[in-house]
Amino acid sequence: MMEIILVMLCIALWLRAPDFMTTGNLLNVLRNVSMQGIIAFGMTMVIISGEIDLSVGSMVAFSGCMCAWLVAFLTQAKHMSPVAAVVVAIATTALLGVIVGMTTGLLRVRFRVPTFITTLAWMTVLKGAAELVSNGFPISYDVKTLGWFNFLGGGYVRGIPFPAILLVVVFAVIQFVMNFTSFGRSIYAVGGNAEAARLSGIKVTKVKIAVMATVAGLAALAGILLSSQIMSGSAMSGVGWELDVIAAVIIGGCSLMGGAGRVWGTFVGVIFLGVLVNGMTLLDINEYWQHVVRGALILGAVLINVAPASKSSSGS
Repeated sequence: MMEIILVMLCIALWLRAPDFMTTGNLLNVLRNVSMQGIIAFGMTMVIISGEIDLSVGSMVAFSGCMCAWLVAFLTQAKHMSPVAAVVVAIATTALLGVIVGMTTGLLRVRFRVPTFITTLAWMTVLKGAAELVSNGFPISYDVKTLGWFNFLGGGYVRGIPFPAILLVVVFAVIQFVMNFTSFGRSIYAVGGNAEAARLSGIKVTKVKIAVMATVAGLAALAGILLSSQIMSGSAMSGVGWELDVIAAVIIGGCSLMGGAGRVWGTFVGVIFLGVLVNGMTLLDINEYWQHVVRGALILGAVLINVAPASKSSSGS
C-alpha cells in the first residue's frame, strides 16, 4: 500500500514542481535520507524484536564529536598520520557505539529494564558526552590534510552520492539477514512471543543484545558519515533523528508490538519521508506548515498501514 502512496505523492509533486523529477533532485533526496535510512534498517530489527531505541539521535551527535576529537588528538598529540588517525578514530567510534548497544541489551535481558527507559537514559548521557567532548563548539577537521575524508559523507561515485550507495548496501545486508537467515527468523519469533521462542530453543538473550548492538553501531556509522559530510563534529547533529527513524519504520509497516515488519517497507518509509520534505521545500511551503503537513501525512500513512491488520484481527 505504501508503495502506491509513494508513487501518487511523486506524481503529484511532479505535476506541481517540475524540478522534482530531475535526476539531480532525486539523487539529492537519496543523499539526504541515506544516513537516517541506515539507522532505520537497524531500528527495523529492533522494533520487530519487540524493543525500541530512543538514543540513536544522540548517538549520531556523540559519534561525530568523538570521531573528530580522536582525529585531532591522534594527529596532534600522538603525531599519527592522517590516514591512520581516521582509521583508528572510525574503528574506535563504531566500537563504542556497539558497546553502548550491547549494554542496553544486557540491561534488558539480565535486569529486565525496558529498552524504552534505558535508551531514554542513553539519549541524555550521549548528548551530554557529545557536549563534553566538543566543549559546546563544533570540532572541525583540518581541511588541508583531511579534505579527502569528506568523500565518505559528501563524495560521489559516477554521479551517485556515496552515502546513498552505503544505504543500498546496508539495506541489502539487513534484507538478506532478516529474510534468509535463521537469525532473522529468530528476531521475528522473539518479537512475536519471546517465551515461545525460548522454549523452541532460540537464544532470546543473544538475539536482543545483537539487535540493540546493531542499531547502535549503525547510528555510530551515520554519525561518522555526517561528520565527514560537514567536516566537523557537532553536539547539535542528529537532533530529532530518533523520531524520523521510528516514523519511517512504522510507516513501512512495522508493528510497535513486535513480530511484524519488512525491511523493504522501511526503505519505502525512508524514501516517503525524504520525498515529502523535498517536495514541500520545492513548493516553498512555510516551514511551520511543513511540520503540520508532515505529521498529518505520517499519521495518515500509518493508519492506512494498520487498518487492514486491525480489520483482520477484529474479524477473527
